[in-house]
Amino acid sequence: MGVKKALFHLVNHIEEYVCGLLLSAFVSLLFVQILMRQFFAYSIPWAEEVATYMFVWFAYLGAVVAAKMSAHNRVTFQFKPFPPIVKKVSETVADLIWVAFNVYFTWLSYDFVFNRMNLFWKSQTTGVPMKYFFMVLPLAFGLMSLRILWNNYLIWFRSVEMVDPESQELAQIQKKSHALKKQLKGA
Repeated sequence: MGVKKALFHLVNHIEEYVCGLLLSAFVSLLFVQILMRQFFAYSIPWAEEVATYMFVWFAYLGAVVAAKMSAHNRVTFQFKPFPPIVKKVSETVADLIWVAFNVYFTWLSYDFVFNRMNLFWKSQTTGVPMKYFFMVLPLAFGLMSLRILWNNYLIWFRSVEMVDPESQELAQIQKKSHALKKQLKGA
């Protein structure tokens, strides 16, 4: 794999890697905290607070991953009687409204974190300025907007059909079920 291709792959999957790292880090930290309490009667003072912040970052970046995969919940059954273009246009309009909300919230959260947040607000146990923990808000909503716009670009200009992972899994299960039924009828 070339450097350019590897770099593109990293950028395309960065949220997933960071989510995996955060998940493993906060679960490990909490596990160590439990072991320390149970076996050594000692509690790491900063562990639960840092694990909570990691979980919040994990949740927001997980929403970005879901937006990237087009895995957010949508109600689409009402489009079945219509031509596919109606569904495509309606979902695009809904996505653009979602992007407008995200951009507005990105601006509000950026303004809060960098202009309105008290500089002396610090984490109680670590002493780290709270600004660094709250930076997930403008970051996540900005990235989510980019991922939604990118998906719409792929749909409209590259003719890529975005299928959420749950629908793909359901289709595979149905395919296996039909194959098994055919196999049982033939036996």
